Amino acid sequence: MIIWLIGMSGSGKTTLGELLVKKLRSQYNNIVFLDGDIMRKLWGDSPGHDIAGRHINAQRISHLCKFLDTQNIHVVAAVLSIFPEWQRWNREHFSSYFEIFLDIGMDTLKKRDTKNLYKQAEKGLLCNVVGIDIKFPTPENPDMIVTEEMQKNSPELVVNYIMEQLPKNLEQKE
Repeated sequence: MIIWLIGMSGSGKTTLGELLVKKLRSQYNNIVFLDGDIMRKLWGDSPGHDIAGRHINAQRISHLCKFLDTQNIHVVAAVLSIFPEWQRWNREHFSSYFEIFLDIGMDTLKKRDTKNLYKQAEKGLLCNVVGIDIKFPTPENPDMIVTEEMQKNSPELVVNYIMEQLPKNLEQKE
């Protein structure tokens, strides 16, 4: 089972992902949390943040999830995920895949901008920022959308809602 949280910086991927893993550990002791930012640190951020580097990083995360999936280790991945071809690859190659899109407006993302990415990009101090100078394509077929309105509730309530959706959608592929 791979649960893939997609959203721009500040959309709540890490917060929801960490809470989701904590909740799922009561059912699965073989679950890990992969956060895109943490994975970059583990790999030394060697590919960079331009489109080519982001593509390498997407490939790495998808292939790591595939490896863990074949070892019967469940994954919650919190990833910016700007490549529809990798989302399709995930759906085709994982034993069970559930994609959640965190659909948060740019005004809210800018208010939440804890890394100051958007502010720096708008001032011309930072380039290759998704949502500013790199397009963020809306996922083609998410299994679930978490809206900005839903996130006005506590993160725990959002995770409870996600948990309610999972059993219906996480059947093993033959």
